[in-house]
Amino acid sequence: MTGSSPRPAVRETAIPGLLVVDLAIHGDARGWFKEHWQREKMIALGLPDFAPVQQNVSFNAAVGTTRGFHAEPWDKYLGVATGRAFGAWVDLRPGSGFGRVVTHELDPGTAVFVPRGIANAFQALEPNTAYTYLVNDHWSPDAAYSAVDLGDPALGVEWPIPLDRAVVSDKDRANPSLAEATAVRPLETVVLGGTGQLGRALRASFGGAGGGDPVPARFPGRGELDLASPESIRSYDWSGVGTIINAAAYTAVDRAEVDGRADAWTVNATAVGVLADIARRRRITLVHVSTDYVFDGSTSPHIEHEQPAPLGAYGASKAAGELAVQLVPRHYLIRTGWLIGDGPNFVRTMARLAEDGVDPAVVADQTGRLTFADELARGIRHLLDRRAEHGTYHLSNGGPVVSWFDIARDVFAEVGHEPGRVRPTTTGAYVGERVAAGQAIAARPMHGELDLAKIRATGFDPEPAATALQRYLSSH
Repeated sequence: MTGSSPRPAVRETAIPGLLVVDLAIHGDARGWFKEHWQREKMIALGLPDFAPVQQNVSFNAAVGTTRGFHAEPWDKYLGVATGRAFGAWVDLRPGSGFGRVVTHELDPGTAVFVPRGIANAFQALEPNTAYTYLVNDHWSPDAAYSAVDLGDPALGVEWPIPLDRAVVSDKDRANPSLAEATAVRPLETVVLGGTGQLGRALRASFGGAGGGDPVPARFPGRGELDLASPESIRSYDWSGVGTIINAAAYTAVDRAEVDGRADAWTVNATAVGVLADIARRRRITLVHVSTDYVFDGSTSPHIEHEQPAPLGAYGASKAAGELAVQLVPRHYLIRTGWLIGDGPNFVRTMARLAEDGVDPAVVADQTGRLTFADELARGIRHLLDRRAEHGTYHLSNGGPVVSWFDIARDVFAEVGHEPGRVRPTTTGAYVGERVAAGQAIAARPMHGELDLAKIRATGFDPEPAATALQRYLSSH
């Protein structure tokens, strides 16, 4: 083989998540060379960052040697190192796609990404065919996996070499039919903080809202998993968990400056450190929700790699938790701000004041964008479902940057009241009134706008905050 084949490309198949990769082969008189896996290039092409931990090689001397169908409990990225093979895959994940089959011929210029839950089988078409594959969990002789009969008529696989003339192990010949096969249960998602504004939106999201097969999720209460107790976190049953979404936090910003400081650090820093250690050791994806309060608000917009500079105890505790999360190989650190969801919040307060005939004074010199809980949940699901590159992302609703004063006026108008009833004030005046009344108040970042370019680059288009506000008020 001389010269080079076309540049690498990734192709989808009829089984969601099963991807065929056309590899570039570079050959000359000496032979050929290929990059079977090159993380940066492959991710850019659309392959998931599946974090392989082990490489295996399988050698078949005789033509017709056939292996499978096996659905091992891990993701797999495979190709042919030498020779040629026929590959077949059947979806054993629960849902409408169960039993769907895809076949493809494999040579050194082809690789396939096989997600967990899809059974694979191979038949050697040339002598001395060798497969090489990467997996993202360590092989164990005790590992249990689902299997299917290679010759089940329900699959309709047309093997190039009939199975009665193929080399098949006794174990594979005894595999069950598709009708008797055990579906591969997806790894579960554990959501912490399920009773909060974001937690409630995540409950709706993981309940199957929006179509498609729901991802199994647990929402442990404080009686099952108490973030104030490291031992409670460690003793929780983390088996079968693929993702942790930490939507819990100590958010009493003002109280954190006085008698709530220890509680803020316990929940926002210490507990997050324990979760991060569990996620790292168990190779779990950790999604952690942080805040614009890790910044001092002196610049706008805030970008993902900006150096944190918290103004108060709450922001400092959240910044400390971020440091732990960033040590987890598979993490999504999501910063947000100005959250509005199902529960007490600024928008509901302004709507109530409008109806009660109160004319509030609202700060006009703090700027940012609202983040509606359902949009934040949608963004989290987007990153997970798309298997976007791990790292830090900023996420809020879109649209122009506004002040709390602007939002209050919009709320008054949306609920049918005169927006001119809302009076502007400054942060300094507001703080002065609170202090004079003997109330503790923490410093707020003056500019909370988050740059959204990075998450937009993943294909997520945040809904304009004004549109979300109209819908929110019409339904609450």
